[in-house]
Formats: sequence, structure tokens, C-alpha cells
Amino acid sequence: MKSTGVVRRIDELGRIVIPKEIRRNLGIRDGENIEIFTENDSIILKKYYRMATSSDLAQNLCELIYNNFNCKMIVTDREKIIAYAGLSSDIKGHLLSSEYIKMIEEREIKTKENTCLTIGEYTLNGNFIYIPIISLNDSIGLIIMYNESPLKDELIIGKLVASIFSQKLDI
Repeated sequence: MKSTGVVRRIDELGRIVIPKEIRRNLGIRDGENIEIFTENDSIILKKYYRMATSSDLAQNLCELIYNNFNCKMIVTDREKIIAYAGLSSDIKGHLLSSEYIKMIEEREIKTKENTCLTIGEYTLNGNFIYIPIISLNDSIGLIIMYNESPLKDELIIGKLVASIFSQKLDI
């Protein structure tokens, strides 16, 4: 654990203020949820990702769609890839670049044809559809549909999957 040198007093309601610079460095936005852990005599605060709790559902949906419709798919939270199907390399857990985080924040469906998607050292070439997952008015992840040939039903299927996540997480 790295010391920041910051000391804060707990107020009468049990609150503490996390300095703006620390929140900015960790990418914690105003109003975002924080998960609280304890270990021995320490309190650990961690950004909370609702999508991370749905990684099993995401993996099952990816495999179901790939096996039945031959649609390659990647599902992310706001930070990393949580599920995929139809790809030859293991990309689960790879962090998203700022380009994909920006797509999540912009909340717009985007299509890119004859381009490449780079995840770490892994590159895919083909056609892509990027569909943000929005739950409780918060953009929490991204569905990426992929095919080497022209896209047909991927947009409809991707919107369906994003809707499933949105409704499952609207709690």
C-alpha cells in the first residue's frame, strides 16, 4: 500500500473527504460508487463496477450468441474486458484504452468498417459496432460486436444484449 501523506478528520456523521487530486488520479467521478473493504486494521476504498458483478452473465451471453449466430462479441465494464466469445486469444481482463472509455462516456452507438481494434498486443481487423451499456442513467460498459465480413444482424443483437444488462443492473 502506498502512502499519500494525506490525513483527514472524520466528521460527526462519519464522513471523510477524499482529496480531488486523488480522485482525479484514480478516475473517480463525483457521484460514483465506492466499495469498502476492511483488512486487519485498514479500510480500503475501491471504485465499484456494477458490470464486474455480471461477468458470468456476460460470458454466457457472449458464448450463446457466438454459438447460435456466429457473432463475435466483447463485453466491457468502464475499465476492462469482462467477457468475450469468438476470438482466438484470451483478452479477458485487458484494460481499455482512452478511446473506448470515451465511447462509453459519449453514449452513442458507433460503427467502424474496415478498421482495427487493438487490445494490448492483440489486434482485430474487420468491422465493428460499439454499443454503450446504460443503466440507471449511467454509462457502465460497452458491447463490441465484430465480424471480418460486412455486418448484418450484429447491431440488433448488440442492442438486445445491452438492453439485457441495462435491465438486469437497474436495481
